[in-house]
Amino acid sequence: MPLSDADLDTAARALHTADKQGKVIPQLSKTWPEMTLEDSYAVQHRWIQMRLAEGARVIGRKIGLTSRAMQQASKMTEPDYGIMLDDAMFKDGARIPAGRFIKPRLEVELAFVMGQDLSGAGCQMHDVLRATEFVTPALEIIDYRTEVPRAIVDTIADNAAFGAIVLGGRIFRPFDMDLRWIPATLSKNGVIEETGVSAGIMGHPAAGVAWLVNKLAPLGDGLKKGDIVLGGSFTRPVDIASGDVVQADYGPLGGIGVSFA
Repeated sequence: MPLSDADLDTAARALHTADKQGKVIPQLSKTWPEMTLEDSYAVQHRWIQMRLAEGARVIGRKIGLTSRAMQQASKMTEPDYGIMLDDAMFKDGARIPAGRFIKPRLEVELAFVMGQDLSGAGCQMHDVLRATEFVTPALEIIDYRTEVPRAIVDTIADNAAFGAIVLGGRIFRPFDMDLRWIPATLSKNGVIEETGVSAGIMGHPAAGVAWLVNKLAPLGDGLKKGDIVLGGSFTRPVDIASGDVVQADYGPLGGIGVSFA
């Protein structure tokens, strides 16, 4: 049985307060053991509406759990998604206040910038590539507002653990490179912590974007021209803290460097 509107509002307000205060709350799956995936996306939506009412603006979407290893760890068989807001976007070279997050971790990704609207069931990778204006290197800072261990409904309600996005490196058109074979290393304080290649994202990073469009179709929603879509990580997340300096090197596509204050 779906959660009541009152329960959904209570859950969304709890996450909103946790985010504002920088303190984790008990897992929603413990408070509402009957919570479904649909409920968790409804909580996410209500939380985002609270943020929009405060003046935030939607800049795009993030896709999570795109690697098989992460899906197995969360007992999921498909990715999840969250919504990105403008007050959580940073540029290459930024000095980011670590204190705005609870327990931040960093992932290496590619960002798709949409050149046209894209919606409707049956979306394929070639549809994504045709609708994408640019692709660019990106980092995602993930953060959780709930205690561990988390069920997948906790992560989805928690806006798919979105913390912030960092854009940098070279901007290129989607047909100018083989998007499956974008390499990256992720270094923290001069030590390479992770390496990866973009084929780790469902075989092709555009596959996750196609999945997202198909997932949004029954909701009457889709991607809009100008939306930024984080395609999913192709490295494991790396813990970060105040004082850390992080560098992601994408080879011919340049790099992203940020520090944490």
